[in-house]
Amino acid sequence: MAKLSSINKNERRKKLVKKYAGRYASLKAKADDESLDESERLIARLKLAEIPRNGNPTRVRNRCATTGRPRGYYRKFGLCRVELRDLSNKGLVPGVTKSSW
Repeated sequence: MAKLSSINKNERRKKLVKKYAGRYASLKAKADDESLDESERLIARLKLAEIPRNGNPTRVRNRCATTGRPRGYYRKFGLCRVELRDLSNKGLVPGVTKSSW
C-alpha cells in the first residue's frame, strides 16, 4: 500500500491537469507551430511557463486503483501486477484466466 500522501498528491495533480488542459493544449500548439513568428512562439512558451508545474500532464503518475502502487502498472486494467494477479486468480477480472499447459 502506497503512502496516502503520495496518492493524494497525485490526485491533486490530476485535478490541476484537468483545470489547465485547454490552456496548456492551445499554448503548446502555438509554441510548436513553425508557421508562426518567433516572437509569438516565444510569448506562448513564456505563458506556458506560467502554468503551475503540476498542471503539466507528464507529472501525473499512473497508480494502482486499489493499492496506489506506482510500479508494475497495467493501463488496460488500472491495476498493478500484484493486484491483477490476486484478482484474476479469484476470478474477479473479466476475460482473464490463469493459463495452464
